[in-house]
Amino acid sequence: PTLRADVRAVFFDAVGTLIFPNPSALVVYADVARGVGLDLAPDEVRRRFLAAYRTQENADRSAGWATSEERERARWHAIVCETLAGVPDPDACFDALYDHFAKPAAWTVNPHAAPTINHLVDRGVVVGLGSNYDARLHPVLDGFPELAPLRDRTVVSAAVGFRKPAAEFFAEVVRLSGCDARQVAFVGDDVENDFDGARAAGLDAILLAPRGNPDARRVIGELSELVG
Repeated sequence: PTLRADVRAVFFDAVGTLIFPNPSALVVYADVARGVGLDLAPDEVRRRFLAAYRTQENADRSAGWATSEERERARWHAIVCETLAGVPDPDACFDALYDHFAKPAAWTVNPHAAPTINHLVDRGVVVGLGSNYDARLHPVLDGFPELAPLRDRTVVSAAVGFRKPAAEFFAEVVRLSGCDARQVAFVGDDVENDFDGARAAGLDAILLAPRGNPDARRVIGELSELVG
């Protein structure tokens, strides 16, 4: 579907929607472990990572999705230590990984992002970014001029104090948009955080799902479908 005629602002999720780790996070984790003498098969890295990630997601859910810079750092520290269990110095591995993902060189941009964003700006649509990330997102964005139109309206969960899918997060999105909630579209790749969270907050939710998703009523396979 294209955007509804009454939509005046479009906010995008970051990781998995506009930007992607390159190489993938699992490859980077495995490389860091290998560099200190722990050789993990890709499937084992994936299994450990997903288990650790789910544990931290459940902890945040129990806390009402509250977060902060300190919580995000502790969250990722726990994920790294569990994923790379067996390395001789997990704190050093964490520091290396935490710093790695703060650099633009660790990421690549969705090839459809720039033309879609520029098309929306040319139409007079307000554009912004809403991410479950921390202060590291800002230097990453600074490395991609094509994402510059989003910088003045970037909502980062660690700064807001709540992660998606919390209503408080989307309230900040709406505030920065300068529009009513029903005039704001939120585009993301995560069903719970982006689609369900935005819809529950009264926004127009659009799921980016290249392979489709039968549970979501508004799905696009590429960002370009927003304006095409």
